[in-house]
Amino acid sequence: MDMHTVVVGTSGTTADDVVAVARHGARVELSTAAVDALAASRLIVDALAAKPEPVYGVSTGFGALASRHISTELRAQLQRNIVRSHAAGMGPRVEREVVRALMFLRLKTVASGHTGVRPEVAQTMADVLNAGITPVVHEYGSLGCSGDLAPLSHCALTLMGEGEAEGPDGTVRPAGELLAAHGITPVELREKEGLALLNGTDGMLGMLVMALADLRNLYTSADITAALTLEALLGTDKVLAPELHAIRPHPGQGVSADNMLRVLAGSGLTGHHQDDAPRVQDAYSVRCAPQVNGAGRDTLDYAAVVAGRELASSVDNPVVLPDGRVESNGNFHGAPVAYVLDFLAIVAADLGSICERRTDRLLDKHRSHGLPPFLADDAGVDSGLMIAQYTQAALVSEMKRLAVPASADSIPSSAMQEDHVSMGWSAARKLRTAVDNLTRIVAVELYAATRAVEIRAAEGLTPAPASQAAVAALREAGAEGPGPDRFLAPDLAAADTFVREGRLVAAVEPVTGPLA
Repeated sequence: MDMHTVVVGTSGTTADDVVAVARHGARVELSTAAVDALAASRLIVDALAAKPEPVYGVSTGFGALASRHISTELRAQLQRNIVRSHAAGMGPRVEREVVRALMFLRLKTVASGHTGVRPEVAQTMADVLNAGITPVVHEYGSLGCSGDLAPLSHCALTLMGEGEAEGPDGTVRPAGELLAAHGITPVELREKEGLALLNGTDGMLGMLVMALADLRNLYTSADITAALTLEALLGTDKVLAPELHAIRPHPGQGVSADNMLRVLAGSGLTGHHQDDAPRVQDAYSVRCAPQVNGAGRDTLDYAAVVAGRELASSVDNPVVLPDGRVESNGNFHGAPVAYVLDFLAIVAADLGSICERRTDRLLDKHRSHGLPPFLADDAGVDSGLMIAQYTQAALVSEMKRLAVPASADSIPSSAMQEDHVSMGWSAARKLRTAVDNLTRIVAVELYAATRAVEIRAAEGLTPAPASQAAVAALREAGAEGPGPDRFLAPDLAAADTFVREGRLVAAVEPVTGPLA
C-alpha cells in the first residue's frame, strides 16, 4: 500500500489515518471488503423499502416527524430535504482539517456496512476527499446528538452538488462547479442515505483525535521547558529520581520525571542553590512538574482509549445488523466523546497555569536566585520580558474559562424528542482554542527559560547538552537571545511556531534519545 493512501475497510480506522487524511492530504480508497459490505447492506434496505410496513429512516420522517409513513414516490425527495434542511449552520467557517476529518470518519462508518448506503455514494465521498474539495461548514449548528447533524449536512450537501465548498486552491465556489471540474457526478440520494450521512459523532471525534496528537507534543514540550526552568533557577534534579516516582506509580508522572531528568543530564547548573543561597526545597511549580504533567499524560491516555473505541464504532440510526434487522438505537449520543473533550480542556488549563507560574518566577528578581529583573539587559531602561508574561497570563485566564465543561449542559430540541444532548461539538471547538493557547503559553516559558539559561552560561555555568541544543535550535528559528529591548512579538511568534511544529522535541532528542 502506498504510504500516502489510507484504505478504508469495514472495521474502523486509526488515529494516525485520521491525521494523515485531515492534515496531510492522504488519499482514500475503499477496500474490496468495504464495497461488498456496502452492497450487502443496501440489499437489506431495498428489501425493507419495498414492504408496506414503515421502517424508521427508510420509509418514515425523522426525529419528531417519525410517525409519518412516506410514500415511495416521495422518498428521494425526503432524503434530499433532510440534507437541505439540516444544513443550517451559522457563524465562521470551520477549519479545513476538521471538515476533512469529519468527512473521512463518516466514510469510515458508511464503509462498515451498517448504514445501508450504496457503494457509489461511499465512492463519491472518497472522490471528494481525494479531489481536495472541502465543504463549507459553519461553527454553530451541532448539539452533539443526534451526532453532528448540521456540520455533516453541509458535507452531504456538497455530495449532492449543492451549497458551497472550497477547492484545492483555497477558493470557495458552488459545490456543483467544483464537482464538475473534477469529473465527479453528484449523488442522487435514495432511501435512508440522507439520514445515514448525517447521524454521527464524526466532527467531535475528528477534533478529539487531532487534539490528542497536538497535546502529546505539548506535554513533551512542557517537560522540556520545565527542565529548562529548573536549570535556570539553579534547582535540584534530585526530585526527579526514579525511586521517588516508583513509590507513587502513576504512569505519566514517571514518564515526565524521566523526560526532565534526561534533558538535565550533564547540567552544571542544577543543585547550585546550596552553594550561596541555601533552599530547603524548590517551589511547587518546579518540584511538582512531573506530578502535574504526568496527571495530564494519564488523562490523554484515557481520552485515547475513548477515541479508539469510537474509531472502531459504526454510529448511525437506524443501523443494519448482520442478521438483516434494521434497528433504531441511541449510539449517536456524543456523551463519551464530550466528557473526555472537556477533561482535556481541564488538564490543558492546569498545564498552562503551571507553565505561567514558572515563567513568572524566572522574571521576579526576588525569586529567581540571581537572575536580572524580567531577564532585562539593563533593568529600568529595558523592560525585558515583563509583558511577555502579561500575554501568557491573559492566555492562562482564557484557558480557565475554556475549562468550564460544555458537556454539563444540555438543551432540548426537536419538539422534545431530542430532550438530552451532549454538546460534544461545543466541547471540541473550545478544546481547539485551548490547545492553541497552550501552545503559546509553553512557547513563552521556553523563550524565557532559554534566555535565563543563556544568562547563567554567560556567568560561567555550563547548561546541560540538551538545553544547549534547545537554545541553539530556537535561536536558529528566529527567536533571539538576551540583549536590549526589541520588538518582542516576532520572537514570541517564532517560539510559538517552533513548539507547534514539534521542533523543540526534535531539537533535544538527538541528545536525550527519544522522549515519551
